[in-house]
Amino acid sequence: MPQIELLNLCKRFGGVDVIRDVSLSIEKGAFTVFVGPSGCGKSTLLRCIAGLEEITSGTLNIGGVRMNDTDPAARGLAMVFQSYALYPHMTVAENMTFGLRMAHRPKAEIAEKLAKAAAILQLEPLLERKPAALSGGQRQRVAIGRAIVRDPQVFLFDEPLSNLDAELRVQTRVEIAKLHQALGNTIIYVTHDQTEAMTLADQIVVLRAGRVEQVGPPMQLYDDPDNAFVAGFIGSPRMNFLSATVTAQGLDLGGITVPLPALQTPLAFGAAVQLGIRPEHLDQTEGIRLPITVEVVEKLGATAYIHARLGNGEAVVAEQRETTARPGATLDLYFDATRARLFDAAGARLR
Repeated sequence: MPQIELLNLCKRFGGVDVIRDVSLSIEKGAFTVFVGPSGCGKSTLLRCIAGLEEITSGTLNIGGVRMNDTDPAARGLAMVFQSYALYPHMTVAENMTFGLRMAHRPKAEIAEKLAKAAAILQLEPLLERKPAALSGGQRQRVAIGRAIVRDPQVFLFDEPLSNLDAELRVQTRVEIAKLHQALGNTIIYVTHDQTEAMTLADQIVVLRAGRVEQVGPPMQLYDDPDNAFVAGFIGSPRMNFLSATVTAQGLDLGGITVPLPALQTPLAFGAAVQLGIRPEHLDQTEGIRLPITVEVVEKLGATAYIHARLGNGEAVVAEQRETTARPGATLDLYFDATRARLFDAAGARLR
């Protein structure tokens, strides 16, 4: 039985449908990430699970029990918000134990849970400090510690790293991954950053305009996307999409012929399609040749990204381990046609 189950869940604000008929299962102990562009409904869906937003229709089950009308405090969940929301006049220890003290838990229990959480998050030296004396990363760890001491069945994270700088984001992301390994609790994590989703998740839920586009393990979504939206959203830099036409010889890519893959879906000659190629797959020394004109070269240490255009004007990005390319230069890229993905004009995957 899934620990959390959503059945045809909808959320409407006035006449606007924000969450549209979402059905989803989350197993116990899984690290599930909701990802998608701003405004896609991922935070609203998380708040519906937490009980902070009323569900318009559909069913939310937690541990097999319907929770639509259950008080948030009785759902066995703990939430870490985007803002730290720490009390500035309280110490780290007081902030972390505030909920337990308001629930009048025994002092020995509070001390035990505080010590355990502080050890996991390496906060022992900071327990007597106040938030003003902490860095952004330390404040976020205190907010996570406040959730840990509640000993919840499920942790809910709502874009917890968005207020941190780039270096702290990486460090805190690793700490959250370690936390999941140490505690084994179910985690639902919301982010618009697909890098966070790929590195943290056991299961990714890609949302667009309130609907689930695809659910699966990170590499499944990366290697086998259901549509062009998922293919373009998962991966950085995004997948290249090149316009092509179906011919008797295969795919006509602006004068370049690409063999048509074996498909279950029949294609009519003259049909317009999109050929998806990952930037890192344009590093072959042989295969299908793409002549390009270089516009910008981004060098990132061991890797470089070449931003270029084809003869027909379409933009393409190639990832190269080593390159001497310069803006304005013309050169040939090669790719293996079997690693490309094919989509119809509307963006649906052709298999």
